[in-house]
Amino acid sequence: MPAADSTAQPSPARPKGPRERARAQTIADIISLGRRHLAEHGAAALSLRAVARDLGVVSSAVYRYVESRDELLTLLLIDAYNELGDAVDAAVDAMPPEDYRGRFLALTGAVRAWAVREPACYALLFGSPVPGYRAPGERTTEPGTRVIMRLVRLLDDAQHAAALAPLPNAVVVPDALAANLAVVRQELGLELPDELMARGVLLWTSVFGAVSFEVFGQYGPGTFPAAEELFGHQMGTLAGLVGL
Repeated sequence: MPAADSTAQPSPARPKGPRERARAQTIADIISLGRRHLAEHGAAALSLRAVARDLGVVSSAVYRYVESRDELLTLLLIDAYNELGDAVDAAVDAMPPEDYRGRFLALTGAVRAWAVREPACYALLFGSPVPGYRAPGERTTEPGTRVIMRLVRLLDDAQHAAALAPLPNAVVVPDALAANLAVVRQELGLELPDELMARGVLLWTSVFGAVSFEVFGQYGPGTFPAAEELFGHQMGTLAGLVGL
């Protein structure tokens, strides 16, 4: 048997035919309408029949594309996670590679901007679970971890570049937590020390906690009209916790 040609290029993807393009467009229309219904009625009240009505087809026709309400919720989750991930990637990539603090602030600012612009989608991703629905991890984990993966990679890159200041008020990491962090470190291929790993988790939860307080109105009406400035101050403080 002749040796394989290692320089051979992969075959280009076969162009979609008219039927495949029509199906993809119909699914995109269903997702778009689903997002509108999500904003108007909330995730618990999402209905394929209502989506079919607005699409101008009988409900049985919609089931040929999206088989259940749970499948529609899954499609909406994936769509929203990827839209958020794309917004974060664009914001971070627009900053100089060596400006790690700027890249962190760009990342967090992109999360907030998207959440404020798409509160219903943000609530679907990070709000209360939808009764009776369980997201399939094999489909939602990868898009759902894009932002946190970008965050930990940023910290890891800054650590490799010796661009982090000494951590203020270092705290000893308990053995049980250190064991948990070691598993995560190995799974993600990181080289961050325990204290920085633990602070990275604090960074993650604090970013989304601050966003959730604003999006879900938990500060109270009119408490912080300067919401963007408050968020910027919070993120600057958090950056200092990890030496950025």
